[in-house]
Amino acid sequence: MRALVTACAAVLLVLTGVPATASAARAEIPCPKPKIAKPSAPPRPTPPAEVAEDMRVGGDDLATHGLVVPENSPKPPALTATTWLVADLETGEVLGACGPHVHQTPASVQKMLLAATAIDQLDPAQRITVTRGDLDIEPGSSAVGLVVGGQYTIATLWLGLMLNSGNDAANALARLAGGGGKDGLATTVAAMNAKAAALGARQTHAVTPSGLDGKGQFTSAYDLALIARVCFASDDFRKYVLTKTARLPAQKKPKVGGFQFQNENKLIYNYPGALGGKTGFTTLARHSYVGAATRDGRTLVATLLGAEARPLRGWEQGAKLLDWGFSLPAGSSVGRLVTPEEVAAAGSPRVEKTTAADGGGGGAGNARPSAPAGLTVAAAASVAVLLTGTPLLLLFAVRRRRRMTRS
Repeated sequence: MRALVTACAAVLLVLTGVPATASAARAEIPCPKPKIAKPSAPPRPTPPAEVAEDMRVGGDDLATHGLVVPENSPKPPALTATTWLVADLETGEVLGACGPHVHQTPASVQKMLLAATAIDQLDPAQRITVTRGDLDIEPGSSAVGLVVGGQYTIATLWLGLMLNSGNDAANALARLAGGGGKDGLATTVAAMNAKAAALGARQTHAVTPSGLDGKGQFTSAYDLALIARVCFASDDFRKYVLTKTARLPAQKKPKVGGFQFQNENKLIYNYPGALGGKTGFTTLARHSYVGAATRDGRTLVATLLGAEARPLRGWEQGAKLLDWGFSLPAGSSVGRLVTPEEVAAAGSPRVEKTTAADGGGGGAGNARPSAPAGLTVAAAASVAVLLTGTPLLLLFAVRRRRRMTRS
């Protein structure tokens, strides 16, 4: 009978996009949270409307705002992060998550999408000249210290981006990756969104290359894991994010002295097997974090969004999630990271404009991919099978119940 209820609920969900009655639908499990004072923060931006098919990317169990973990697994850590996910970067197995597909504001972890999009396009040895537009960043936001007219290698810019979260470096790299002209930055942001779509990152929409807040800019813990998988596959990326210190060279015109800067991701100093990652913070997004590590032949990544710095900082929450992930036996899974090949095979997603009525902020160019045609056909076939079998299941269930009553 339970199987029958599940089958009927599945039919209703596919047909309407709405779960069955509360008694038939699976109840969401709250994510473990520490008791903290309510932080003083601006209200979260209104996210785009959720799409049922997008919420199920990687597995039906991931379509939740709550906790999803393997059966009989140890309790995950209590975190202030609003959403999080732990995955195996090599096998693609999702070990556990909290609201994996829930829209969140990224902050500087978005710089990883810039890296996934552009790191293979730019020659690390190339020297470039910084323009005034590259320094057009929010006052008081993080910068590595580039100067107008200064000349730097691409490798130095990547180090400034990853170690010091330089928003000036993000603008310069985006401009160069987009052709170097005045529209270079916008071209790269468009390429970042195309890259996200190709990876299956359906909750991700970039407005700025740096992660500085922009209207309609979102991502999710699941999407960050897809992006991280691409980044950590790059030798150059791994080298940059594991670098502890780097130097911004002195400039002759204008005359500016050189100086050293440090990696702000404390995971690499404190966590055995750390591979690096990226920190992020804005007043709106709160703290975000991506961190990876290797242990006993396994390489895991932890992604988290919307966290507070107390009682644990972002990287410390990432470390707790990694510890929890490594405590699970190999092969544990509640879902998986889709591959670009699977996304391409399913068909190119159709991009639709969203409006303020959709909850997307009404920003120009704010878009999201709809479900691939291949998945729609598969869903239709599943509905046909279920509808065909449902009368028989009902008949068998009624007869079985009568026999049990008589005995």
